[in-house]
Amino acid sequence: MLKVKKKMNNSEDEGFEIIEAGKSEKHYWADLWRYRELFYFLSWRDILVRYKQTVIGIAWSVIKPLLTMLVFTIIFGRIAKLPSDNAPYPILVFTALLPWQFFSTALSDASNSLISNQSMISKIYFPRIIIPSSTIIVSLTDFGISFVLLAITMAIYRFVPNWKMVFIPLFLLLSIILSLGMSFLFSALNVKYRDVRYVIPFIVQFGMYISPVGFSSSVVPDKWRFLYSINPMVGVIDGFRWAIIGKGVSFYWPGFILSILLTFLIAICGFLYFRKTEKTFADRI
Repeated sequence: MLKVKKKMNNSEDEGFEIIEAGKSEKHYWADLWRYRELFYFLSWRDILVRYKQTVIGIAWSVIKPLLTMLVFTIIFGRIAKLPSDNAPYPILVFTALLPWQFFSTALSDASNSLISNQSMISKIYFPRIIIPSSTIIVSLTDFGISFVLLAITMAIYRFVPNWKMVFIPLFLLLSIILSLGMSFLFSALNVKYRDVRYVIPFIVQFGMYISPVGFSSSVVPDKWRFLYSINPMVGVIDGFRWAIIGKGVSFYWPGFILSILLTFLIAICGFLYFRKTEKTFADRI
């Protein structure tokens, strides 16, 4: 447990107050608000590190989704000739890449965030949950770039998006909640077990193959759709496609409800585990 002495000044005497990390839930939430400027600083720092005075940082945010879209379009659209839900295959893939790349980038960056900021954690007290949470902002920036690329792709194919696009913020919020829950869990585990960082790339890569990124969920047999929806990203990706493409996209409501329940379950479990182990970060790191 990290303890910091805070000097107290008054007219009669001087004393010291012991500030303990996570002393109570009430104090913890108050500290989150009090240290909100640290959240802004860390978020802005990560954005500057990613994009300022770099070429590869900006270029990679454009090249990566374009190359992924091209590969999936050739393999699943041209060779396998899978259905595209009444939309050009590149658009079908791009609508899935929006939430998937947001989730994968957030998870990868947040999982190593505590180790990357160990000098701060070992020296001063602040709610540690701020560190993995701040990495979400960089992922949102990449999401914005990918969304512009999707708009350009739709303009090239003269594809008119559906009016249901107004629901995209809701599906994005669901993706943020899932990303935060997974990030809290794996960032805390990474402090205790340093080899966790080697597991994250495998999870991200394996997750992309079992998620409907390069293909439509409609190719999954009906008897397996509910079981397939145990992967929470299935509901998020299907939601994005339903909102952008609209007509022709099969929206499986039982699976989507399951995705919502699992998302909140993961978020709660991730937060609780983070809070349980947070007091030991300064000693372990």
